[in-house]
This record gives sequence, C-alpha cells and structure tokens, in this order.
Amino acid sequence: MLRVLIILIILSFKSNISAQEDYFLTLRYDEVNLRQGPSKEYPIKIFYKKKFLPVLVQEQSDNFRKIKDHENNTGWIHISQLSKKKAAIVINEELIMFKSPTIYSAPIVILKKGKLVNISKCQDIWCKTKLGNYKGWLKKEGLWGRF
Repeated sequence: MLRVLIILIILSFKSNISAQEDYFLTLRYDEVNLRQGPSKEYPIKIFYKKKFLPVLVQEQSDNFRKIKDHENNTGWIHISQLSKKKAAIVINEELIMFKSPTIYSAPIVILKKGKLVNISKCQDIWCKTKLGNYKGWLKKEGLWGRF
C-alpha cells in the first residue's frame, strides 16, 4: 500500500511539472499592452499593434500571463488579450513559400524576416500558411510561433 501511495505522489508531481511548460498564444487585438507586472496598476512597457502576433507564455498570475515575444521582450498581458489562433513570425532572413510541402514543388514567394503568417495546419517539418493573397507551405525551422 505504501508503494502505491509513493508512486501516486511521484506521478502527480510529474504531471504538475509538465503543466508548467511554456506554450504559444497570439495577440487577440490590433492593440495590446505589455505591462511590467501582472496587474493593470503596473506601467505599460510596449504597445503591440499587430493582431495574431505570436507570444510565448512563460508564467501565470491570476488573469495575467508573462510572455516573451520573438525579439525577447518580456512582460505581462491580460488573458483576455490573448488568443489560441495559430500564427508565426518568419525568423530566417529569407524563407521560400512552396506550393506543396516539398522543396521540389513550385516556389510561390520569398518572405523576409519579420513577416507574420497565419497557419492553417502543420505536418512533420512543414506548415500550411497564408499571407495576404499567398497560400502555401513553409518549413517550420524558419518560423517562430504557434503551430
């Protein structure tokens, strides 16, 4: 009986650790405030002006989430300002969008570093994306964000 109890305690401890892992969300609105602390009483550090910008959630405090963006800025955002929509930022200097998820398919457009793309689905190393009128596949290794 004691063994079973110890195993249950260890398993519950492991599940609590995995629940603390970082995860991606995106900005819900065109204007979102990044604050210095987890309350509206804290001053604003950055005004984000890009809907669906991906952010990495690192901590939680009540209704606020501590995030890190693709430029390593950190701060706190209210959970109501965040979304589960899938999007990513191009982190390579240039990234080619292909018609199919293979480098042997037709190239559609070359994206520059910093472009924001919406993601509809991902496979092993590829994500199906949309940017304006362009729809195609990008390699995950050139993206930062929520897949």
